[in-house]
Amino acid sequence: MKHVVSVFACAGFFAVANAQVSLQIASGALESAYAEWASDGSDSYNVYYSGAGASDVKVDAPLIRKYDSKYRVDVVGLKAGSYTLKVASVKGGKETASTTSKSLTVKAHDRAGFAFSNGHVPGAYNADGTLKSGAVVLYISESTKNTVKLDVVTSNKGVVTESVGLQNILTSFKKGYDKRPLVIRLLGNVTDPEVTDKGDITIDMGKKEGLSMTVEGIGNDATANGWGFRVKGTQDLEIRNIGIMNVDSDEGDNITLQQDNQYIWVHNNDFFYGHAGSDKDQVKGDGALDCKLSTYVTFSYNHFWDNGKSNLLGLKEGADGGYYITYHHNWYDHSDSRHPRVRYYSAHVYNNYYDGNAKYGAGSTLGSSVFMEANYFRNCKYPMMTSLQGTDVYASGTKRDPTNNGTFSKEAGGTIKAYNNYMEGSYTFIPYGASKYTLKGKETAIGDIDSKVDFDAYVVTSRNDQVPSSVKSYSGENTYNNFDTDKSIMYSYTADSPEQAVANVLAYAGRLQGGDFKWTFDNSVDDASSDVNQALKDALMAYKGSNGEVMEYSSSSSVIQSSSSESPKSSSSSVKVESSSSAKSSSSSETPKSSSSSVVSSSSEKTQSSSSSSSEKVESSSSSETIGFAKVMPAMSREIFYDSRSACLVIGTSDVTRLDIVGIDGSRVNFAGYTNVGYARVVDLSMLRAGVYIVRFKTSLGLQTMKFVKN
Repeated sequence: MKHVVSVFACAGFFAVANAQVSLQIASGALESAYAEWASDGSDSYNVYYSGAGASDVKVDAPLIRKYDSKYRVDVVGLKAGSYTLKVASVKGGKETASTTSKSLTVKAHDRAGFAFSNGHVPGAYNADGTLKSGAVVLYISESTKNTVKLDVVTSNKGVVTESVGLQNILTSFKKGYDKRPLVIRLLGNVTDPEVTDKGDITIDMGKKEGLSMTVEGIGNDATANGWGFRVKGTQDLEIRNIGIMNVDSDEGDNITLQQDNQYIWVHNNDFFYGHAGSDKDQVKGDGALDCKLSTYVTFSYNHFWDNGKSNLLGLKEGADGGYYITYHHNWYDHSDSRHPRVRYYSAHVYNNYYDGNAKYGAGSTLGSSVFMEANYFRNCKYPMMTSLQGTDVYASGTKRDPTNNGTFSKEAGGTIKAYNNYMEGSYTFIPYGASKYTLKGKETAIGDIDSKVDFDAYVVTSRNDQVPSSVKSYSGENTYNNFDTDKSIMYSYTADSPEQAVANVLAYAGRLQGGDFKWTFDNSVDDASSDVNQALKDALMAYKGSNGEVMEYSSSSSVIQSSSSESPKSSSSSVKVESSSSAKSSSSSETPKSSSSSVVSSSSEKTQSSSSSSSEKVESSSSSETIGFAKVMPAMSREIFYDSRSACLVIGTSDVTRLDIVGIDGSRVNFAGYTNVGYARVVDLSMLRAGVYIVRFKTSLGLQTMKFVKN
């Protein structure tokens, strides 16, 4: 039986009504589903789900939350399949009316990587996404973080201790006598709890086996604001769907696996800036997601937002082998370095999107073996580096200079095996044994470089090719251990093509729906800059929770963009079209390629495949009537139209709570806000280039779309 500890009082959030609920949004997601609806004045609401063999299963009350005048439910723990959600209005303790959604498709999480080795399924969920038997569920919100209670077995005689507060509950579980799977669900923006371990929440299971735990965010706005997670002595742990920002703990990492951990899965999280540390390279915070002395680990589908040091992967000096980790489908979104930086480990790094990285992609040191497979690099300065050789000592110059160059503190090198990676834009890369190499995006004669000594990676023509023992690092003479071709070690998986990987990363990396905090980077500046983006920093520091709305920002301004419920007013609106390669696009489009690009694989050319950069296509509304450039929405009897004479979008109703404009190619238009003109709100699009554009706007009737032409 599942034990639910409800620490979120829902009844007080509701008002009275009789009307049938009208669902504004209803969708399936990864092992979850969600819906939103406007308040109809009911006392409360019950939500049920049916599908995949289940019928009218009632959802835990804390999963139903109120945001101003709307409500949202997130149903988690669903196996893949088709489902419906039923929302019932409750008045006087009785259900008075209900609405059932259309069929929703729920997909399974991608459970690939070393964390699932040896029959383990990390976390409190089964491999099919449903809760493990006997799981206990805790709900943590800002109002209950210090008062949540749980009776925990704390002795071999069955003594039960009432533990209060998240950290104290975790400390009681460390004793190892309570074997129930534990699920910790975060609701909304949660700031520092009263009881922490030097500013972090520490998960320490004392190296005991038989325990399993999931820490997960609910919906698209679950946020750990000011604190991070420190993990040690733990196995079978899952951390997912959480945004982590403004960490100011002693450790300084958003999430760190410290030592003695195994079978750990960290996925679908958003990693933002932490507070500056004492070292000059900690201005964006310390590590985002670091790992030390832990094995059988998978980090997947995470979104790193301009982090300075993303993934340190390290062991102590002289550490033995047997440490394995997988990084796949992560979005390194203008983050600077350590994607990852590897010491000693055997690391499989595949299908990640390196998106405008100012320093370097992956780095191999101290005898590590790193298999880089089918990753996509866009304007990543040094996609792959091996310590004290190749680009690490040439630094795009013409003379070998280990004294003045060197990224990795003069550490001995490891070895990178590379297969089927795609690189475009401005980057430098020296393959083993090559007669030519790429220098700042241009193919260049090798010159005086001995590419069998000074190389960044050993490029193979098949993923099953081994790196010969004759290939050694310049410093330390370390060799590749070929872990990835050892069937007794390597797991089963299927890699996407680099282009497919980008589409999947853009669609799924980070929190559900891309999270409630979105940022559009300016590639012309942010690709090459490793400085703190002050506007981004200011926006994160000001974050208090989104109240259910998506908060959109851009590098050109720290004001909330158009998808928030209250758009900023401006006397003159500036327009900027952002490339879909730098943000999650709302149209289906081909992954863009530049004129200087290469696939590091067996073939000299790679066929580009069409891929969707979002799970949602933008289409014009079939229910609207075109009148010139305007579209009248009959269901609303209200107009929103484009005035070609003034080059303005006119919104003749206050019912619009979200507005997005995208080009037909998927590029997003950022605008400063509205100008009020009489009854209407006006968006100045005079600076917009000619073309066809799609407008998406949200009203009480749901999401509407229209199309206009800018001449």
